[in-house]
Amino acid sequence: MRMVDLIVKKQQGKELSKEEIRFVIEGFTDGTIPDYQMSAFAMAVYFQDMTDNERMEMTMAMAESGDQIDLSDIEGIKVDKHSTGGVGDTTTLVLAPLVASTGVPVAKMSGRGLGHTGGTIDKLESVPGFHVEISEEKFMELVNENKVAVVGQSGDLTPADKKLYALRDVTGTVNSLPLIASSIMSKKIASGADAIVLDVKVGAGAFMKTPEDAENLAHAMVSIGNLAGRKTMAIISDMSQPLGRAVGNALEVEEAIETLKGNGPEDLEELCLELGSQMVYLGGGAESLEAAKTLLKEKLTNGEALEKFKVFLSAQDGNPDVVDNYALMPQASFTKEVLATETGYVTEITADDIGVAAMKLGAGRATKESVIDLAAGLILHKKVGDFVEKGESIVTLYANTEKTAEAEEMVQQAYHYGENRVEPTLVHKIITE
Repeated sequence: MRMVDLIVKKQQGKELSKEEIRFVIEGFTDGTIPDYQMSAFAMAVYFQDMTDNERMEMTMAMAESGDQIDLSDIEGIKVDKHSTGGVGDTTTLVLAPLVASTGVPVAKMSGRGLGHTGGTIDKLESVPGFHVEISEEKFMELVNENKVAVVGQSGDLTPADKKLYALRDVTGTVNSLPLIASSIMSKKIASGADAIVLDVKVGAGAFMKTPEDAENLAHAMVSIGNLAGRKTMAIISDMSQPLGRAVGNALEVEEAIETLKGNGPEDLEELCLELGSQMVYLGGGAESLEAAKTLLKEKLTNGEALEKFKVFLSAQDGNPDVVDNYALMPQASFTKEVLATETGYVTEITADDIGVAAMKLGAGRATKESVIDLAAGLILHKKVGDFVEKGESIVTLYANTEKTAEAEEMVQQAYHYGENRVEPTLVHKIITE
């Protein structure tokens, strides 16, 4: 088998066999296939696409290129959730205890943030004492005991994907549907999940800018998951404005707790119920999506989800008292109101600009070495569809510095106004096959 022949075959739009795809991924991973040939292959895929089977075989080859996590010691169906990224995306903090309170195990592996805001681990570390550096054995034990635990990503997962992504980044092939889908799904499969729920974001603040592109990606990933033997579903959710009202680590933990108390922002609660119902259904905790949603609403109302959050924090040495006393978490020494520049309805809030504003305040990392200020961030008082008077506060900035001019400018840039009210759509579509 020769790589040049496979490049030409894909250039001609022909389907590659399982053996041919394995040859490509294994050769690229071990260095026997050079970057320039893999670049040509990626460009051929970019223009000719891949069949569902090719995408699945590519995903499995990348998943098997490094370590694979074995979660078989955890009882029940392990369901993982993946978001394609957004601003103020606090869903994991709510979903982990909420879904666990129904008895479905949530064994979550999360990373730190790079860019706009912190990752799930950064947010949880706003809770005094909480840590994710636990052994694999302890992780399994906690999930079996409490139905929930969060651990940092470890080991050498999907080295083929890391190498390929670095190449795609400099060859103009990042926006290739089969390459995006196989990249995301290879990591989920290598992480050991039995079932996968995907939150595919669409809008100005998302990787996928149009509903059509988001739907194509969702279908591609659901198809890969199901063909690979993992029960998979997806939701296409809006990211033309930040989710919820809080952006920043400690602020998002506070918002997650308020949501578990039943007092959170409507959009955050709605999305958590949609994603959570898929997780509970796939995890065997309910016979239908409707029954799963009803069960989750009960857990929010009767306080069991909040209680599960306390148990989860305590088990990983976090102080559960933060649930009733937010002052125990890092607090900003300085706040600043950002005022509306005109009167009208808020028609759009560019999520990317809000994310960058939070980063300017210290809530995110510009580089891997950057130190996050866990107290920094912002709270949105006005969302899309709200009416605002000129001079009214639209956002409160939280920082440990009075140098907030850049962040203020980004917030002003993010807000767009109009004479007519725009009704925001949160969930665009639910993909089940």
